[in-house]
Formats: sequence, C-alpha cells, structure tokens
Amino acid sequence: MSGSVAIIGLGPGDPRLLTGAAQAALDAAEDLIGYIPYVARVPERAGLRRHASDNRVEVDRARHALELAASGRRVAVVSGGDPGVFAMAAAVFEAVEAGDPAWRHLPITVEPGITAMLAAAARLGAPLGGDFCALSLSDNLKPWDVITARLDAVLRADLVVALYNPISSARPWQLGAALSLAAGIRAPETPVMLARAVSRPDENIRVLTLAQAREAPADMATLVIIGASATRLIQRGPELRPYVYTPRSVPEAEPA
Repeated sequence: MSGSVAIIGLGPGDPRLLTGAAQAALDAAEDLIGYIPYVARVPERAGLRRHASDNRVEVDRARHALELAASGRRVAVVSGGDPGVFAMAAAVFEAVEAGDPAWRHLPITVEPGITAMLAAAARLGAPLGGDFCALSLSDNLKPWDVITARLDAVLRADLVVALYNPISSARPWQLGAALSLAAGIRAPETPVMLARAVSRPDENIRVLTLAQAREAPADMATLVIIGASATRLIQRGPELRPYVYTPRSVPEAEPA
C-alpha cells in the first residue's frame, strides 16, 4: 500500500508548542481528519483535503482515515494535546484491530504532542513533580461507577490527579461529584488547580483549595489537577499566582 496514516498531537493551542516532527507530518499530508475545532487549528493550504467531524464519532473517523490510506492517500489524523492521551491514537488502533486485515500493513505513525496536564503544570510550576495519574471524567465510553472507583483508589494512594473532560453541558454534575469524593478523602486545604485553554488567548488558571474548588466554574476546555498531601504552594504576593510543586521525595512511613 502506498498510503499512510500519521496520528498527530497539535499540542495545547499555541502554534509554537507544536513539535517539528508533528509539523512535518502535517506538511506531508494530503487528507486531514479530526474533530471540528482541531481541524480548524491547521492552516489551509493547496492540496490538503479537510474532513472535520463531531466529537462522538472517533472510531468512524478512524475507519475513514484507514480507508483513505488504503486507497493510497497520505492521511493526518489530528488531536489536541497528545493523540495517545484520551484521544485519536487509541481509536485508530481499535479500528485497525477490528477492521480490514489489510489495514495492518499500513504505515501508521504517532507524533506526540504536549498534553493538557503538562501544559498546565508548566504554567503552575511543578505540580506533577511526584507520582501522579490522569483520569477522564467522561462517561461516554466507560461507566460512571468505574470512574469513581478508580478516582477513589488514586485519591487514597495519595497521588496527584489530573482530571480530563471534567464537565460538559450534557453532564454538568460530574466534576462536582468528583470533588465531593475527593473532599471525603483529602484535606479541605488541598490545592486544586483549574487550568482552562492553556496557551490560548482565553487562558485562565486558578489555584484554589479543595473546599473552594467545589463551587468553581469549569468546562470541557478545563484541566483540573488535585494536589497530593505533599503538594506545596510558594506564595509570591497578593497580585501573583503562587508557584505550585509536588516534591519528588516521599518520607518513609513511621514504623508501626
């Protein structure tokens, strides 16, 4: 087969945060496939066909990309952030596994991007400096009780937690429910960071306590980080956002 698929991470939004390898893959593409806002972030150029679609058709989008590649086209599938983090890379490989056996012979590459939790952490300092995990609060593809069971486990393990897809118009209650769960396990003064649209013109970053965060507004463009017991704030004055970091070291437990 002469076609190929490149699964590309566009990063958080600022074009300067797009990797050189990702840009080269975009430049080589003949077809561009992705969720409508992500396709819109790629400048138009001669010879590039654009196929934008809604956000709930990931596997259909992946099949379309593979069909085009099987016909000999060079296809770019784009995701915001990193394509391997709650994004299109998994959908493409799911389609490969379940689809036409010939698709397994296609050259498929994944070009990483800066995912939202890394972009947010860089703005804040180093909140992910110790052990951490990432969870998606979207229950489109997994039951809510699975989400809460996983969240409960990592909260009790005292990991920093990055929450993707925290809230939407269809499920406005889920972030509040997640933070209420956290409030039963973590101290009320635990730092919670809400980072919206990092690197874009409407960027907004807030550092709150867990008690305050339960009433804070958020949307699908918001990445939420719940600190661990070791997460620290370095205060910088009344007009400056504190630096936030989680030490890499963990004290040994006291003998029983």
